[in-house]
Amino acid sequence: MKIMLDAGHGYNTPGKRSPDGFREYEFNREVACFIRDMLGDFENVTVYFAHSDKRDVPLVERTDYANQLQVDCYVSIHANAHGSGGWSTANGIETFVHCSRPTEALELAENVQRRLIENTKLKNRGVKAADFHVLRKTNMTAVLVECGFMTNKEEVKLLRSDEFQKTCANAIVQALEKQYGLQRDAKVHFSDLTI
Repeated sequence: MKIMLDAGHGYNTPGKRSPDGFREYEFNREVACFIRDMLGDFENVTVYFAHSDKRDVPLVERTDYANQLQVDCYVSIHANAHGSGGWSTANGIETFVHCSRPTEALELAENVQRRLIENTKLKNRGVKAADFHVLRKTNMTAVLVECGFMTNKEEVKLLRSDEFQKTCANAIVQALEKQYGLQRDAKVHFSDLTI
């Protein structure tokens, strides 16, 4: 089982930060790292990263890399935003699949969404469809998760917290375990992006 984790955006992506300066990538990358580490408890799982701490990897490069490796599953991790730069009351978690609503992706998205809501107790914004590049240009099952709003004063506190990051990671791992029948007890192989 090959899983591609994509911490959306990069440290310096314009606009991808809270009104008080918290960068979305800080949350996304921590969740990706926690997922990678948690998947270390499962056998026959190889984890790849589509992102890099050194640069904001273009979307085309991310999806080309996943397709080249023929991974089985692509999970893009994000924090949401609403409005034009200020604080907002928009809140909650949502998970996206491509507009064509592939059966396996829809099933995984529903599993991810259910686990995230159960574990975080945040508002359930549901499973939605969108034509995002990482959902459209991947040749494998792909989902994109929005784990709360950076533009919400309460939720950005959660996004900054180690505990919430681990909670989101654990929920996603639980969904992957259920979806793919992953078995515990062996080593996972790590591979960082080397483009």
